[in-house]
Amino acid sequence: MVRRRVSRRADERAARKLVRDREKLAALSRGGTSDHPIQVTSAAVIETRALNSTCPQCEGTYRIVEHTSPASGLRRVDVRCQRCGTPRALWFRLVSDEPS
Repeated sequence: MVRRRVSRRADERAARKLVRDREKLAALSRGGTSDHPIQVTSAAVIETRALNSTCPQCEGTYRIVEHTSPASGLRRVDVRCQRCGTPRALWFRLVSDEPS
């Protein structure tokens, strides 16, 4: 009985560590923070790009909760995974594709 409990606790700790590691990786990837936004040339593609992104926890699809513009040219899309329910903020920056 004790060995099963010890084994179960070890499995639970490993699962929590995996979730933390995936969240850290998601924050470091493009769009994970306002410091590393996904660059887009039009606001019209932001929601499509957000919906085509996948959850780093379960690879499920997102549902858009809110789309805001906290600063000029910067967009924040709050999403929630439809499979596991994990909330996330995806960041986008509008850039011009016109030649300088």
